Amino acid sequence: MANKITLNLISGRTIQQGVAIEGGKEKPLYRTAAGIIEMDHQDFKKLGAWKNSNVRVSSEFGSVIVKAIETTQGPHPGLGFIPMGPWANSVISDNTYSTGMPTFKGVPVTVEVALNEPILLGIELVQKQCGVKVG
Repeated sequence: MANKITLNLISGRTIQQGVAIEGGKEKPLYRTAAGIIEMDHQDFKKLGAWKNSNVRVSSEFGSVIVKAIETTQGPHPGLGFIPMGPWANSVISDNTYSTGMPTFKGVPVTVEVALNEPILLGIELVQKQCGVKVG
């Protein structure tokens, strides 16, 4: 059982995210669809975490609390997936290399259990990142 593991993070669009975004990015359904990290069951074992635990995902660009769920694809040990949105944006580079779109693939991250830390709504996360007082 480790307290922290390292994963290769990728991001992309999901059907669940697309459905939830239609209801509003500030809604809990959007957090449920996009405020997650999909991980392989072997990585859950290495981390010493239960499925559906809150975890802190950190990179050189920032950190964010998300819910860890078992991957729907794979197996892909060592790979984490966060759907595109404010949660993924918290841990990827804002450098777009003049393309207008950041690189959403291949970001080294660490993951650690954060049981008592809340997963913010999308609007709360954006406000926090912009320095707006939340709550």
